[in-house]
Amino acid sequence: MKNRFERSAFTLIELLAVIAILGVLVGILLPSVRTSRGAARRMACSNNLKQVGLAVHNYHAAFDQLPMQMGGTFDPHSNEGGQTPPGNNRYRLSYAVGLLPFLEQQALWELILEGENSDVDDVAFASMGPAPWTREYAPWQTDLPTLRCPADPGLGDPGHGRLNYAACLGDATDALDTGSIHWDASTQSWVSDRSDRVSVSGRGVFVPRQVVRFREMKDGLSNTIMAAEIATDLGDRSIATSASLRNDPNQIHQMPLLCRDQIDPDRPNFWAEPSSGGPANLGADDQKRGLRWADGAALYSSFNTILPPNRELCLAGDEAGIGMLPASSRHPGGAHCLMSDGHILFITDSIDSGDPQAGTVIKGGSGPRAPGSESPYGVWGALGTRAAAEAIDEIVN
Repeated sequence: MKNRFERSAFTLIELLAVIAILGVLVGILLPSVRTSRGAARRMACSNNLKQVGLAVHNYHAAFDQLPMQMGGTFDPHSNEGGQTPPGNNRYRLSYAVGLLPFLEQQALWELILEGENSDVDDVAFASMGPAPWTREYAPWQTDLPTLRCPADPGLGDPGHGRLNYAACLGDATDALDTGSIHWDASTQSWVSDRSDRVSVSGRGVFVPRQVVRFREMKDGLSNTIMAAEIATDLGDRSIATSASLRNDPNQIHQMPLLCRDQIDPDRPNFWAEPSSGGPANLGADDQKRGLRWADGAALYSSFNTILPPNRELCLAGDEAGIGMLPASSRHPGGAHCLMSDGHILFITDSIDSGDPQAGTVIKGGSGPRAPGSESPYGVWGALGTRAAAEAIDEIVN
């Protein structure tokens, strides 16, 4: 007969053993959970970029050209700030603005087209909106889920609406801050006097303020990068999201590593402080990578294939300048790239990027810098050019 006073509880030793086993199981499972979440975010990021590619193809089918980078509207006789209503966008809108109807954002597109502002009902802006840094214009402050990578934690101020997918400018830099059309302070007018320079350096799928069509991509759509990930800034002096500004414009086209000595040697992913040889100017809080989805200036919505992914941003001029603009991401080891035929590649930080001491292809250049030359920047550079006749033999993903 069973003793009704027989003990049925755990002893302290047994309880500690169970707790220890549970701790081991949690320790085993947590990294798997984190890995699964990371993989899910990476997949969602890739899918969003693929949707951008589909939108570009649909845009091209509709208009027989790609959406323009640094397009929009402008007053040929005025360089006013563009923010005071009715304002104008100063011919500086990003390629993403034109894609809105093809990204299921027809309502937002119509607001912009009509110049409406949902936040300030009694203020009317010009059609296609004011300058893309105008805080008072609600469409420019809108975060669009398709243009964001879920792995990027950046949200809200000091950014306007954020952007994680940048247009490819190729592997050169000369005159690609504005393209051929720019404001001439001496004549106080908009002029087009850089076409000969841009015809040499504008080697990517997108050329600022210029129409580009798929038939111009003689290297093949599957061999040419159209867009890539960029991480948005978190205010931490990251070399991948905060650009060193106002560097020597005479050297930026010649020295891809111009800003290398401004990096903190003890924290190689961050800029040193100015007192320790770091950049003297990183721009205002909202003048950082990906913080203005509607702004076509290269810092906000473009990249080039000179330095490999996640390297330093180094510009001549101010926040609207040009220079080294690598792709970047919050994924370990590389960044997603959208090829012009619509498929996605994950490009690693270690991709062959040729000679970082070589200057870019430029008008009047010789040797590897001569007009029409193959890219000096290896497989990475070759993937960024649309018609340089490079043979890409290496598997890059």
